[in-house]
Amino acid sequence: MKGVFDTLVNAFRLPDLRKKLLFVLFILGIYMVGGLIPCPGINRTEFSSIVQNWGQIGSLMDIIAGGGLFAATIFAMGITPYINSSIIIQLLTVAIPALENMAKEGEEGQKKLQKITRYLTVGLAVMQASFFCYATRSAITNQIPKPLAAALIILTFTAGTCFVVFLGERINEKGIGNGVSLIIFAGIVTRIPDMIKTLYYDALNIAGKFENAALGNAAGITAFAIVTLISIATIIFCIYVQNAERRIPVQYSKKVIGRKVYGGQNTYIPLKVNQSSVMPVIFTMSFLALPSTIVAFFFPNSNNIVVKWFRDFGGSPIYYVAYFICIFAFVFFYSLIQFNPIEISQNLQKNGGFIPGVRPGRPTSEFIAKVANRLNWCDACFLCIVVLVPTLLGKLTGMEGVWFAGTSVLIMTGVANDLVDQIESQMVTHNYKGFLV
Repeated sequence: MKGVFDTLVNAFRLPDLRKKLLFVLFILGIYMVGGLIPCPGINRTEFSSIVQNWGQIGSLMDIIAGGGLFAATIFAMGITPYINSSIIIQLLTVAIPALENMAKEGEEGQKKLQKITRYLTVGLAVMQASFFCYATRSAITNQIPKPLAAALIILTFTAGTCFVVFLGERINEKGIGNGVSLIIFAGIVTRIPDMIKTLYYDALNIAGKFENAALGNAAGITAFAIVTLISIATIIFCIYVQNAERRIPVQYSKKVIGRKVYGGQNTYIPLKVNQSSVMPVIFTMSFLALPSTIVAFFFPNSNNIVVKWFRDFGGSPIYYVAYFICIFAFVFFYSLIQFNPIEISQNLQKNGGFIPGVRPGRPTSEFIAKVANRLNWCDACFLCIVVLVPTLLGKLTGMEGVWFAGTSVLIMTGVANDLVDQIESQMVTHNYKGFLV
């Protein structure tokens, strides 16, 4: 532990790294302050009550927004529209040749894609803000005309999202780490005290169900302790799996140019076990929550059988079976659009590299694809365990606030790992020891 603190001190002694870290903290501070400013034209208490009835999808959006959604702040939508637009552009890049060619143009192409993503973010933000305004129309204040209040709310929510995206891009330019990920990370970290408080109150509710006070207290403390230990074990498990990788050995042939010999070294292709990160979970939650969200937006007071079934779908056994299946499907789908074994094989062949025991060309790409598919099964099982175990634990213990622990832990550990790797790489360039050594 002392070595870690010594390394942190050494990190702050580096002028460039210290400047970047302080800049990141400054930007995150601005984000935290902005998350305290209320949105005009809304009755915050009634708005929060309506949104909390949306179930898990509302809670997830509130976590990503750092608590801004339930509090009806100017950052109520957080970075969600930008995440959705980024996902859409990634999918369209595979389907539309023009975007695919743009992605291969290097830095200039990435700038063009980023510009398209920004425009799409604004459009999605306006659409999402309009849905929020319509679904919570009863929370609109009567102090000003409702059409004017609705326009003000939509404009404020949209502007808040655009400003959060601006903050994230400033971190990418002048700070260290991924700006959007760090903003989500900061939002989750600030919610940890509220999460602990929720679990504590859930434990008190368990204790209140027993007639014997001593037995009830013991049951509540035991449930809280079990959930705490499982949460710690989940964090350790996530860090271990996210750092795990399958290394495919690669041998480069020797080239003699004049009197010098080039190549001939041994290296490897690192394939991460958790290649898709938390994206399949976000896809799954958004996909399965879509019917419930539509019901909450447009049929909040309906008693229709179909509407009622979709409203209660989130707590049914069918929901968890569908969750399990969707995670597996999205893991393989995300790997299909993000991982290209043919391109890796071609790059190896161009540079005189080959996998020992595997012929260059098509056999190499098939071998890499086979290894990646096997890792996808491990990745999907890992995500199902991390996400569904806390949810099922909450159902069994009656501590309903446990469900978000898995998703939050995945995001936090993933972002923290990425940040640590970047800090470590920059420290290595300055002849310092590794960040975790």
